[in-house]
Amino acid sequence: MRSVRKVVDLTPMTHASSPTLALDLGTTTGWAAWTGSHIASGTWDLRPRRFDGGGMRFVRFASLLREAVEGLTIARVYYEEVRAHAGTDAAHIYGGLWAHLTAFCEAESIPYAGVPVGSIKRHATGKGNANKEQMIAAARDRGWDPSDDNEADALWILDAVLHGALT
Repeated sequence: MRSVRKVVDLTPMTHASSPTLALDLGTTTGWAAWTGSHIASGTWDLRPRRFDGGGMRFVRFASLLREAVEGLTIARVYYEEVRAHAGTDAAHIYGGLWAHLTAFCEAESIPYAGVPVGSIKRHATGKGNANKEQMIAAARDRGWDPSDDNEADALWILDAVLHGALT
C-alpha cells in the first residue's frame, strides 16, 4: 500500500482477532491498521489540488479506502465519531467522508462503528477533553511516533479496539 508510513508496536493485544482499520476522518485523515500480524499507520492528504473539482477529495478518499481494505484484507472498520465541529466546512468534509465510508462498508459487508471522541481521549490520556498536543504526547510516551494528531488519534482508536477498551 503506497500510503504506509511505519509499523508500530501496540502490544499486548487481547482483541486482535481480525484485521482492523481505524480512521480519524478529515482533510488529513489519520489511519492505523492491524493486519493480523503487524500494525501500520499514517495519514492521507485529502486537500484539494489546484485544478480539483469539489468532489475530488471524496474520490481520492474512496480510492485510498478501497486500497487499504483490499491490500490489508480489512475485516472491520472503526472511525472517530464527531458530533460537533469547529466550522461549517469541517462538518461538510466530515459528513462527506463519513457517507463514503459507511456506504463502502455497507456495500462490502464490512462491519463498522463510530467511537466517540471523548472515549478515545479518555483511553489515551485518562481525560475525555485532552487537546491535540496531549494526544500526541501520550502517543509518544507510549513509544509511537505519529506525524500529527490525526495519526495519533487513529492509533489510539485502534489501540482501544485491540485492547477491548471500547466494549
